[in-house]
Amino acid sequence: MKQFLTINDLSNFEVGIEEAITLKKNPYNHKKFGKNKTLGMLFFNPSLRTRMSTQKAAKNMGVNTMIINLSNEAWEIEFEDGTQMNGLRSEHIKEAAAVVSQYCDIIAVRAFASLNNKENDEAEQVLNNFAKYASIPVINMESATAHPLQALADAMTIIEHKNKKRPKIVLTWAPHPKALPHAVSNSFTRMVQKIDAEFIIAQPEGYELNPKITKGIPVYHNQRDAMEGADFVYAKNWCSYIDYGKILRTDNQWMLTAEKLKVTNNAKFMHCLPIRRNIVVSDDVLDNPNSLVIKQANNRTFAAQLVLKKILENG
Repeated sequence: MKQFLTINDLSNFEVGIEEAITLKKNPYNHKKFGKNKTLGMLFFNPSLRTRMSTQKAAKNMGVNTMIINLSNEAWEIEFEDGTQMNGLRSEHIKEAAAVVSQYCDIIAVRAFASLNNKENDEAEQVLNNFAKYASIPVINMESATAHPLQALADAMTIIEHKNKKRPKIVLTWAPHPKALPHAVSNSFTRMVQKIDAEFIIAQPEGYELNPKITKGIPVYHNQRDAMEGADFVYAKNWCSYIDYGKILRTDNQWMLTAEKLKVTNNAKFMHCLPIRRNIVVSDDVLDNPNSLVIKQANNRTFAAQLVLKKILENG
């Protein structure tokens, strides 16, 4: 694997997930690949799980890490070509990516959607420019439209905890006081289509995701009907795609509760974290033994380790 920008960069997805689960059992068996290698981790946005899990994955592989928060520890980067740089941005991506490529062997980038301009966000300006101008592999630690490391961890979690060959999985929209991007929901949707599962999306009207991603997937506007008989329920907020970046409703009618989950097949609950208790989901769901959120977070390490191993194996 030369880079990891989307889950499609992992060939033979189901075999890759099984390999990640195997890595989890013996995480220190591949340190030879990382000897004298350095991972540069560049954060344009905050992180807890992604930062710590990727750093731990690198350590498991014997890889050194260099971490920089570009929001407050570096020069602001210009991504447009041909611009006259007479504003606040004092470094161009052409030089920045080239310089980092000299210091590191792999670059990992985290840069959220602006939610102001759909066209710019879907162009993945930050991630794609690093991939364009860097001379070393690039890993996506969450971009404007995708969070493939989270999707790998989610796939691991489902495979480890499913109790039937073809489980029913529901991705349900949940309320949130802030407008949130589509990255997690997009990658989760793409991921579920790569495993053997029945998949349904539940959301209020007006909250449809990118139709290119959800094409052919049943979409319910009634949360209860969607969750009936579900084996896994994944709650996640996302802003409007049509009225891009906007919050169309703020009521708690779509908050997930234990009472609502009674129509499921004793479903396991999933969420990428962080999560706002009693806004997105009630305490009685998060504190229930069926909640997998901590196990998901643990799998983030081995999802990242799989990606690092695949890239390092490629030389």
